[in-house]
Amino acid sequence: MTTAPAADQRRLLEVQELDTRLDQIAHKKRTLPELARLTELGSQVTDLHTALVTSQTAVSDLRRELRKAEADVEQVRVRAARDQSRLDSGQGSPKDLQALQSELGTLGRRQAELEEVELDVMERLEAHETALAEVTTAHESLADKRAAVEAERDAAFAALDADAESVRAERAKAVEGLDAGLVTLYERLRGQLGGKGAGALRGRRCESCRLELNPLDVEAIVKAPEDQVTRCEECGRILVRLPEPAKG
Repeated sequence: MTTAPAADQRRLLEVQELDTRLDQIAHKKRTLPELARLTELGSQVTDLHTALVTSQTAVSDLRRELRKAEADVEQVRVRAARDQSRLDSGQGSPKDLQALQSELGTLGRRQAELEEVELDVMERLEAHETALAEVTTAHESLADKRAAVEAERDAAFAALDADAESVRAERAKAVEGLDAGLVTLYERLRGQLGGKGAGALRGRRCESCRLELNPLDVEAIVKAPEDQVTRCEECGRILVRLPEPAKG
């Protein structure tokens, strides 16, 4: 049968309380609202980034297409200007001048067609540049929101870490000098039973599992030697007997 000084067993309840506080801090750190918000924002940023890249690619392609369209128009203009200059000079045979006149008509029609293409590309480019500006603004705004939430998360983490450090210091003092066997048993049970390794016996109720114990079991526990380490028949945790209240 495991034994430990009764005073050590009662001090174990303080250790359990501090461990519970540490577990609560850890749970709060895992479940901060900022973490869920960051997950949501991260998904939105990813979607917007995809849209941004798509829009940037479309604008880049259209700018390249526009440069080609402009170059095609310019090439026809240069040729038409050259032909017009030759025609205006009157140099050449009537047949040559007639050919130039005919070619100028063809070049005029070709230029008109190319300018239509150029205008269409310009309109599409303008629409895509507007869309790109909107997506860029939205992406930057969302990135700013995410940065702000990250700062809130980091501040919350820092506060919780400071609380945990303070509680750990208290725990180190509370566990100092306790019976080694008692602490070992407590740590083992705490690891097996969801973070709780000990609780007080209050009347017939185990404080750990909140269940009423068999009256005979309670009677046996009360009559057991003070240094005997007893465990709850229901949950298996260390059951700490508290001193009887003084009678007035």
